[in-house]
Amino acid sequence: MNVSMSAVGFNFEKDQQELITKKLDRIKYAEDLIVDLLVKVKDDKKIIFDVTANFRWGAVAHVSAEDYDFAAALNKVMDVLDQKVKKEKDKIQEK
Repeated sequence: MNVSMSAVGFNFEKDQQELITKKLDRIKYAEDLIVDLLVKVKDDKKIIFDVTANFRWGAVAHVSAEDYDFAAALNKVMDVLDQKVKKEKDKIQEK
C-alpha cells in the first residue's frame, strides 16, 4: 500500500504526520487490498480530510471529514474509511 500525504494551506508538523501514520494502522488488515491511499489535508478555518483508497480490483473509495480540531477530523475520517474498506473487502470475499 502506497500512502501519499499532502497538506493544502499549511505544512504538516512532525506530530501531525506521526498521528496520521499511527491512525492508518487501523486499516493494516487491508494492506494487501489497497494499492494507493491518498490523504489530502486542507486547512480552511476547519481541518478537512479527503482520503481516496484505490483497491486492487479497480474500486475506488473516497471519504472526507471536517472538524475544527485536527485529531477529531482524523478520527472521523478513519471511522468512515474503516467501514468503507470492510465493506469492499466483504464484497470481494462474497465473489
